[in-house]
Amino acid sequence: MAKKGQSFVKYSEETKQRAVDLYEKGGRSSQAVADALGIRSSSQVKSWVKKCRNHETLQDQRGKQAASHPFIGRPRTRFSSVEEERDYLKAQVEFLKKRNPNLFGEGSFRK
Repeated sequence: MAKKGQSFVKYSEETKQRAVDLYEKGGRSSQAVADALGIRSSSQVKSWVKKCRNHETLQDQRGKQAASHPFIGRPRTRFSSVEEERDYLKAQVEFLKKRNPNLFGEGSFRK
């Protein structure tokens, strides 16, 4: 959990890749890699190594998920058109149908 006033460090992709290479090919411990590159935590190095082993990207993904998902964050209260509001409400219904498939469709108790 972040503390009030805490600052976060963004590391470049090159730094992340060098850390992974030093850990895997250099035979160094995660703590030694963190000390050599000035990374605050050795657990950060371990998470980058895990991402590389799972063939995930090392790019910074902060703030990108919320923009792609319409129901994360504060709900919208103003729309520029009736059509936009309709599409938003339709998307909400589809989302709820996916989350609770037993409430809709063939398995329903309604007839």
